[in-house]
Amino acid sequence: MPLSRRLTTGLGMATVTALAAITGAPPAVVAAPAPAHVTAAREAASWLAGEFTDGSLPGPFAPEDWGLTIDGLVALSATGVDAPTRQAAAAQVARHVRSYNSYDDWGIEGFTDGGATAKLLYAAAAADADPTDFGGYDLRAETLSLIATADAGHQRGRITSRTTADSGPDASNTFDQSFAVLGLARSGDLPQDTVDFLIRQQCAAGGFRLYPDAADGPSPSCDDQPGATLDVDSTAMAVQALLAAAEDGAPGAGDAARKGADWLVTQQHTDGSFGGSGPTTGANSNSTGLAGQALAAAGRDDEAARAAKALAALQLTAGNGGAASADAGAIAYNTDGFTTAAAAGITDTDRDQWRRATAQALLGLAQVPLGRIGLDPPPTSHPTPTGTASPTAPATPTASPTLTTSPPPTGTAGPTPSVTSPPATPAPTTAAPTTAAPPITTPAASGLGGLPTTGAAIGSYLLIALLLIGGGVTLLVLGRRRAG
Repeated sequence: MPLSRRLTTGLGMATVTALAAITGAPPAVVAAPAPAHVTAAREAASWLAGEFTDGSLPGPFAPEDWGLTIDGLVALSATGVDAPTRQAAAAQVARHVRSYNSYDDWGIEGFTDGGATAKLLYAAAAADADPTDFGGYDLRAETLSLIATADAGHQRGRITSRTTADSGPDASNTFDQSFAVLGLARSGDLPQDTVDFLIRQQCAAGGFRLYPDAADGPSPSCDDQPGATLDVDSTAMAVQALLAAAEDGAPGAGDAARKGADWLVTQQHTDGSFGGSGPTTGANSNSTGLAGQALAAAGRDDEAARAAKALAALQLTAGNGGAASADAGAIAYNTDGFTTAAAAGITDTDRDQWRRATAQALLGLAQVPLGRIGLDPPPTSHPTPTGTASPTAPATPTASPTLTTSPPPTGTAGPTPSVTSPPATPAPTTAAPTTAAPPITTPAASGLGGLPTTGAAIGSYLLIALLLIGGGVTLLVLGRRRAG
């Protein structure tokens, strides 16, 4: 930290400490208005919470879509919205582990989906549940048992599915691998092999491919696959997983994450939005939400803010929602979806797409990284010191301040990929480790007007404060000269 900044910080702390000593108590703290993107994220989460029924979200073909329900659970956990719904969702997912990561419900025994298991492991950790006893399953042990071992050659470290029959190439992809890294890092030691396999899916340009396999079989790395398609969504997931791995001390993870974030910056549209690959190439809120979250996680604040602005433009409000104003808070998949809903409302047919888009997009607004959801306090507001009065009430003299389902192998139907699910995989859920801002410890903007009144004259207090400020200015000038 530059000397001048250290001096300024020290001055602020010294001034507040002296003033607190004079008044006999620390400044009161009340919540200032939340940043616009955080408010938008919470409004989106509130809408999404209203779409749950008995702890689950429906899919287009079943009354419960467990992949989408997990997406919703992670989204609500990121924003801290609606604790009862979060708890109900976590309980329902725990009761239906095998409905999501196996074919047992369809009478096909002996199959365990690796990607779905890894996603469950992550979701349990993010929801502050016990991943080693989630619905009676040790998801950490099960995920570890599905990681390819050394005898798999260049596939070592890959999350795979278990089956009693020869079903051909494994369907796991970069989303699944990212969830494996995230879940294992959140639940205990992280095997380096899982990190190394994920890094091998990164091409020299910085982007990640979605599928580790080429048409003629597994390819050792992204650069070994001619014409590999680099995917925004997969890169965003990988960046967040690798940032979590780097925090865990995994070699090579931090450099790969930074390189991936650099590539994402090059893919951002002028309006701040992102598109995916294949059928999701056009600008959409799913890709923008994932990318914005990853950019925030990587410290690319300006680009993350631009992505949040693009997402907010797709959010229904009471003012812009038109025929869909009753669904204020929901986020459209793209501009066409927004325009259609504003004109005719959200139809039953389209509602599934809105649920999936909102679950992912709000993460780009909340800007809490996947690796920190459930660990850091959800973003709400920035505390601001005041005196005894709230921002909306006149000050009152007082002696001291007062503290105011669908089957596992299927992806998302229609043109909208789920927040955490590319085609043919369980839906993934998806930014900069955003830690809640510490309470601000500078005097209220209104000067001493916010200090508690004890009945004594405040002339001496003003003199002390002015002396402190004058001395601080002198130190600041000297510090700037030294820094120059």
